[in-house]
Amino acid sequence: MLTRSAGLTANQRLVLMLYATHKTDRSGAVPVTAAELAAHLGLAPTVFSRTRRQLVAGGWLEESERFGHIRFYRLAPKSTGEQVVVPLRRTGTR
Repeated sequence: MLTRSAGLTANQRLVLMLYATHKTDRSGAVPVTAAELAAHLGLAPTVFSRTRRQLVAGGWLEESERFGHIRFYRLAPKSTGEQVVVPLRRTGTR
């Protein structure tokens, strides 16, 4: 992940690495509020939220669950290096 994220800013890499190393639920989401995660990194909550939005827009994180106004996020396939495109193959000729 460090190699894949080389083009990100320092804050983006910090947030991404926090999501990569934090305890997750069964869906892969980090069930902790943005305020708690921001405090863990020593970032202002607004900086953390803005950085997380940038990572979502870039395809690094994705929203997993929502409880009222609280959203939880998980690593997106781009972060984990998973293939998201399945190659097509022919099944026969017509």
